[in-house]
Amino acid sequence: MVLVFRGQKTKKLKNQKTKKLSLCPKIVKKMINFVEELRWRGMLHDIMPDTEQKLNEGMCAGYIGFDPTADSLHVGHLTQIMTLIHFQRAGHKPVALVGGATGMVGDPSGKSDERNLQTEEMVAHNLAGMKKQLAKFLKFEDEGNGAVMVNNADWFKNFNFLDFIREVGKHITVNYMMAKDSVKKRLEGDNGMSFTEFSYQLVQGYDFYYLWKHHHCVLQMGGSDQWGNIVTGTELIRRKDQGTAYALTTQLIKKADGTKFGKTESGAIWLDAAKTSPYKFYQFWLNSSDSDVKAWIRIFTLKGKEEIEALEKQHDEAPHLRILQKALAEDITVRTHSAEALETAIKTSEFLFGNGSLEFLKGLSTAEVLDIFEGIPQFEVAKVDLASGIDTPTLLAEKTTIFPSKGEVKKTVQGGGLSINKNKVADLNATFTGADLINNEFLVVQKGKKNYFLVIAK
Repeated sequence: MVLVFRGQKTKKLKNQKTKKLSLCPKIVKKMINFVEELRWRGMLHDIMPDTEQKLNEGMCAGYIGFDPTADSLHVGHLTQIMTLIHFQRAGHKPVALVGGATGMVGDPSGKSDERNLQTEEMVAHNLAGMKKQLAKFLKFEDEGNGAVMVNNADWFKNFNFLDFIREVGKHITVNYMMAKDSVKKRLEGDNGMSFTEFSYQLVQGYDFYYLWKHHHCVLQMGGSDQWGNIVTGTELIRRKDQGTAYALTTQLIKKADGTKFGKTESGAIWLDAAKTSPYKFYQFWLNSSDSDVKAWIRIFTLKGKEEIEALEKQHDEAPHLRILQKALAEDITVRTHSAEALETAIKTSEFLFGNGSLEFLKGLSTAEVLDIFEGIPQFEVAKVDLASGIDTPTLLAEKTTIFPSKGEVKKTVQGGGLSINKNKVADLNATFTGADLINNEFLVVQKGKKNYFLVIAK
């Protein structure tokens, strides 16, 4: 796989010449109907006439663009990632375009305000993170329908403004551009639209033209809000070279309760474990509502129709077991992170919400432990105070304020409602020392079944 980023020269693979994204002579024996796959999964939104027929004729190259607005993709990108995965599984060649050039402008589609422009250094940093993540989902190979990643900065970096308006701008009228919904909505709003954003559809349209012209890429895919930009590309190909290209868009994911998909109270759900822990990622999917999960398990997993229908039947018979939610959360967590990350996420869930052991915490870093207990009340005590031991009431009502008074500690202990490090405290005079600290740093206090507190020794 050749990855070219702005300001770098193309590197050749050992003993090979750098070549176009040509359709390889190696043909997949049995093609899967890609469009039908999207259709039964509830993903398909718009499709240009003859697209399905073209794809059923044999292996085709198709692309989706990703703007590097951050150094990590988030769950909002997963629909498009899944589209590329299904495209490749159907025997076609997926192309992931990272917008080193367009990312410096910003797509106005679906936006009410203009984005802040990013520096070249910011874009390069973000591209590196996205490149690493996409490689987890797609098979990048040298032959057949192996995925390819390209960067549009490679063909825009030496394309000056006058050449662009001569070679591209002359083929698309202002009337055509003004008719796009993304433009009309902004012009009707209070903030208007800058020329920078107005020109975005021409820039994206040229991406499609370039990939069609130089790399035999006949299809562009994206979310339904991208339809206008995509067909601008097909129109440019038709007007400039009398060529034919195709377009397909997928449904934008919405939650049944009307809230935005992929957002929580703490922010976006990222694919980068450093930004969103595997545990939180797992919990996001596990907490799917029954009305959402039946759609999401089709979109975000690779499970077949019969398997999903069987899971739905089991779920409907015992909704309280959350069979669909567990199947969805486990599948997507393994593919985004790893089987080991899923195991830790499940153990964390069992620990916080069931009868799981805290033994697994000993294998985690300080940052990972703190991430698990984010949002849970935390208190600090001095390690020096633990050297001689601290009795339970003093620890919980004086050194910390987990309890308002020592009397409340006594009542809870007598009622059997206090546990420290998952061990029930039966003796009010029990003392705790540095030897009791998990990872030489933490005490986990539990009041009742669900009220947790974290004591951090420093």
